[in-house]
Amino acid sequence: MTTYDDRASLTDLTTTAERVRRSVESVIEGKPEVVRLSLTVLLAEGHLLIEDVPGVGKTMLAKALARSIDCSVRRIQFTPDLLPSDITGVSIFDQQRREFEFKPGAIFAQIVIGDEINRASPKTQSALLESMEERQVTIDGHSYELPDPFMVVATQNPVEMEGTYPLPEAQRDRFMARVSIGYPSPEAELQMLDVHGGVSPLDDLQPVAHAHDIAKLIEAVRTVHVADAVRQYAVQLVGATRGHADLRLGASPRATLHLLRAAKATAALAGRDYCLPDDVQGLAVAVLAHRLLPTAQAQLNRRTAEQVVLEILQQTPVPTAAGGASVPAPPHRPGTAYDTRQQPGVRRL
Repeated sequence: MTTYDDRASLTDLTTTAERVRRSVESVIEGKPEVVRLSLTVLLAEGHLLIEDVPGVGKTMLAKALARSIDCSVRRIQFTPDLLPSDITGVSIFDQQRREFEFKPGAIFAQIVIGDEINRASPKTQSALLESMEERQVTIDGHSYELPDPFMVVATQNPVEMEGTYPLPEAQRDRFMARVSIGYPSPEAELQMLDVHGGVSPLDDLQPVAHAHDIAKLIEAVRTVHVADAVRQYAVQLVGATRGHADLRLGASPRATLHLLRAAKATAALAGRDYCLPDDVQGLAVAVLAHRLLPTAQAQLNRRTAEQVVLEILQQTPVPTAAGGASVPAPPHRPGTAYDTRQQPGVRRL
């Protein structure tokens, strides 16, 4: 296993990320952009929401990413009878020692897989709020730090509404990005039959990176430079969602922060120590769309949040080289709900 000094270089980052990417793609065939976005969120210290129809590999993607890194992993199957203490932990009175002892819950892991997160009650869902934002858990007045690195990978089915509880806006806002895997191509589906027909490829998946390595790479991503023009561009994109006629809720300041963090990780994965406007453009749909709430009229007109973000990208001038004039963004084609070529996080700008 490769180890690094206190500061990891961009060469170390791209090398390690490439190993993780190949490992995950050995399980998830034909979805390179989805895998790349997952790595981007991991290195940007964010959380990932995988939302798609049943059976396309949402849980498989989360497990493959977790098993490719030698770190602590816990899986939580969200059900209506799941309690908040099952996630955060509980204090139990020790009769021999005559004092309370804290028993950590499933959230105390470096990668936490929340399967079908919208099947749990809102009370149980809210148990994740503090941990996802502050990376700690408070029980009986005591705060317990979560391990580093820490990432929540949650899945949900958008078409099954019976027995589910929609995620509140506050929790959706804590996910850095949302991705839809989409149906595989016929070629990828044929290859899946050969690979998955006998045994699960997860059985042979071995870690290709250590948690310590990922922590060093996260530190390297933090050093990526973001020019003032790129910062202003991100602020303009997010600000445009707050006054859009088709939206009754725009993106929060946290969305701006997540957009820039993800852009820095994207630049680092490309071997650059600086961000480009293209990095922000390529992530705008994946980072912003799931935080937006269309108006009733927009829903009647079948206007989706993704379409609104694409429209904002077209209308917002893109900064050019230092001192140059801004130019409009290239046009985009509106995507359909589960077209893999148009999915959030899959689009190439």
